[in-house]
Amino acid sequence: MADRAQDSQGTPRRIVSLVPHATELLFALGLGDRVVGVTHECDAPPEALGRRQVTADRLPPGLGPAEIDAAVRERTGEGEAIYRLDDDVLAELDPDLIVTQELCPVCAVSYDEVAAVARELPRCPEVVALDPHTFGETLGDVRTLAAICGVEDAGRALVDDISRRADDVRIAVRDAPRPRVAAVEWFDPVFVAGHWTPQLVEMAGGLDVCGNAGERSEVVTWEQLAAQQPEVVVCMPCGYDADRSLEEATPFADRLWATGAERVVVLDASAYFSRPGPRLVTGLELLAHVLHPDRVPEAPDVVHELGRPVPAAR
Repeated sequence: MADRAQDSQGTPRRIVSLVPHATELLFALGLGDRVVGVTHECDAPPEALGRRQVTADRLPPGLGPAEIDAAVRERTGEGEAIYRLDDDVLAELDPDLIVTQELCPVCAVSYDEVAAVARELPRCPEVVALDPHTFGETLGDVRTLAAICGVEDAGRALVDDISRRADDVRIAVRDAPRPRVAAVEWFDPVFVAGHWTPQLVEMAGGLDVCGNAGERSEVVTWEQLAAQQPEVVVCMPCGYDADRSLEEATPFADRLWATGAERVVVLDASAYFSRPGPRLVTGLELLAHVLHPDRVPEAPDVVHELGRPVPAAR
């Protein structure tokens, strides 16, 4: 495990990550041995599961999509977090760097709460927020975190690898027909994906007809979704893996197919779309396979095709 003090260059040696995509990034930069604390949702890479957890979920288990949305709106509207930060464990871990985010109150403990707790810790650790809105900004976060931790070479290598893979996708789908795509990240209410996802769709050779790159995800009605006439609906409910996403999408199959789409597919949102970490490029490759299997024949992970509902017998 990491030393209890910064090294001779002042780079952090004990890091707590309070957002899953930052945990993935730290390990991808070769800094896993410095990570001493993570969130209860940090499940990648597998080694992260062995670190101390400093957060817990405040929402009760077993809620449906509408109930989750209502609970989140109520808590955030009252200025309350939906996650609990264990101050005692955080103090015990004695970090010199805490990595968090301010982008989304649903994704992590609030930044203000983290900053307030950090000021009371003996080491008064640096608090860094990673808040990318676009694919390019996610690469900027790689460079930022690499520089703070003194691993600039690893940061450059990771950015180069992600950029090369993204370029490979762009070249593969160049001049291909661009199907109309709707990326849906929640079902009740309906959220269409924003931030980096519309860019991923465009880079994968599609035309995102609902989301706005760099902007927040938006609530729309089912009628508004259908009015955009998508040819492909991509279901990526925030925070769920492929199998759970399929489970969440199935009750809404009637509505999803009523958009007039030719295909409705379900992907692993948690791994490849919800978290703006180093696996976003795998999400790009997955989308390119979905939209252009003739150009990108290898699927990097599972793709569920949502079946059409069987008409009720007369």
